[in-house]
Amino acid sequence: MTPADTLAQWMQEYDAVLARIRANAPNAGFVTPAQAAGKSGLEVLQAMLAGELPYPHISDTMDFGLVSVSPGKAVFQGTPQLKHLNPMGGVHGGWYATLLDSALGCAVHTLMPPGRGYTTAELSVNIVRGATPKTGPLRALGEVLHCGRQLATAEARIVGPDGKLYAHATTTCMVFDMPVA
Repeated sequence: MTPADTLAQWMQEYDAVLARIRANAPNAGFVTPAQAAGKSGLEVLQAMLAGELPYPHISDTMDFGLVSVSPGKAVFQGTPQLKHLNPMGGVHGGWYATLLDSALGCAVHTLMPPGRGYTTAELSVNIVRGATPKTGPLRALGEVLHCGRQLATAEARIVGPDGKLYAHATTTCMVFDMPVA
């Protein structure tokens, strides 16, 4: 598949997700404990993708969103915008870090049974190629390496439609029982 074909496929997938989410849950919001009750992390994320639960505000702020999930994996897509640039005209490192942290965290979230949660304890980001708004859409591919009772580790990478690597990251997450509502 050529980079142009990959880009077309990515845009089609992302546009379909956005259309479904905005048709069913048109406003950003929070998933309440009541909405998440009895659901696994994977079920919560699948419900977001179906538009049954609100998508997070950060999707609008950072111009990225969840594209797909499966057990131990999460894919996000984002397009850097002018508002994400540093004073030198490159994409600010915080945009990469936030996109990567989202893919990493959601990959871990897919493995959480009902009543269990996680939080990022450590995040290590390496930016290996600069992006600009002209770069176009990028994808963050997150995958869990280990998920135990107290800790989970995952890795993610940001790639372009041509397969070029822009950044990669690892995380350690603390895993815990969620407080009862």
